[in-house]
Amino acid sequence: MFTFVIGAVIATVQASGGFTGFVDWVERRQWVDSPRRARLMAWLLGVVIFIESNITVLVAGSVSRPLFDRFRISREKLAYLIDSTSAPICVLIPFNAWGAYILGILAGLQVADPILVFGGSILFNFYAILSVILAFAVAYAGWAWGGMRSAESRVAGGTLLRAGSVPAMDTDHLVPDSVEEAKPRARNMVVPIVTLIALMPIGLLITGEGDITRGAGATSVLWAVLGSLAIAWIMLLAQRTMDLDTLTRVGLRGAGGLVGLAIVLLLALALGNVTREMGTGVYVAGLVEGVFPPYLLLPLTFLVAGGIAFATGTSWGTFAIILPISVPTAMVLGLPLAPFVAASLSGGIFGDHSSPISDTTIISSMAAAVDHIDHVRTQLPYALSAGAVATALFALTGALIA
Repeated sequence: MFTFVIGAVIATVQASGGFTGFVDWVERRQWVDSPRRARLMAWLLGVVIFIESNITVLVAGSVSRPLFDRFRISREKLAYLIDSTSAPICVLIPFNAWGAYILGILAGLQVADPILVFGGSILFNFYAILSVILAFAVAYAGWAWGGMRSAESRVAGGTLLRAGSVPAMDTDHLVPDSVEEAKPRARNMVVPIVTLIALMPIGLLITGEGDITRGAGATSVLWAVLGSLAIAWIMLLAQRTMDLDTLTRVGLRGAGGLVGLAIVLLLALALGNVTREMGTGVYVAGLVEGVFPPYLLLPLTFLVAGGIAFATGTSWGTFAIILPISVPTAMVLGLPLAPFVAASLSGGIFGDHSSPISDTTIISSMAAAVDHIDHVRTQLPYALSAGAVATALFALTGALIA
């Protein structure tokens, strides 16, 4: 449902001239007048919108994509930047949908003070921190290696997409031609997106019955995108830019344009559920538990969590599998809990960041309108680089606390 409604929101905003109006507004004020500033804007949006990872990539990608196209920066780099500042940022913040979920798991494991332990784990969450720092360095300096270098060279030469690639969202055919002449207005994009962001914590408060940490993240996201679509329709009806029939056609076309993505996402979730029911993650984790000395437990926790998340495509499912193993293990050995929580969370983010079946990775491809496999292929060298450094840091931490 989220995917279909997001398609309708993006199509409606695009048809109304919202994206074009916002780009023109930014350029008139000379806030973004170079490729570097366009990259930094995408990074900054990913950092400041930490309510929920899918909303983060949606907003940062939708706002930044026209600027990246204008300054001839590859959409692959945009997908990398928004993917690297979505889940990694969200997992570092206790009071959002991610924090509510993690705190719930820790409370169920009889951790005495879940908020204190989660807060203490933030400084040890090496992969998430390194991902955000590396993304900033790439945004500032424009670094590109591996497949990303080829993508940047291709776009600099005037070719937007790789020959034969299939964008996760085809922005050129998302809306009917008859509404492309709508007067560009920045507010037609800004107001629906602000509504999208603002409704998320409200939804968490309502579903959590006044306690944001107990809110239902998935329900709140759906409410937020439905509210955003409703506001966009009300604005356009008031402006008399489109009538109800046109809005309906645009919305349905936008939703229909994401049917393929919705199927991939549905199958990815199904695969994650099947592997959990089979006990794959618990079995893999059990292979290494109790076999290695204590100082190796932290890097192993990180790597095992990464492997589970990569195979299942879900960081949240990985948290549910690995935390009930790593936390009791630390308790029995008399080791501090925060580093083990951090290794579990870092590994989940690392595997999710690298997995082609991760929902966040899929939605990042959608928001950047780039071929999904191109996004995975160009992002992987950066993820592996941060993962290697994180492994070394967890090994050093393990040696210090053992």
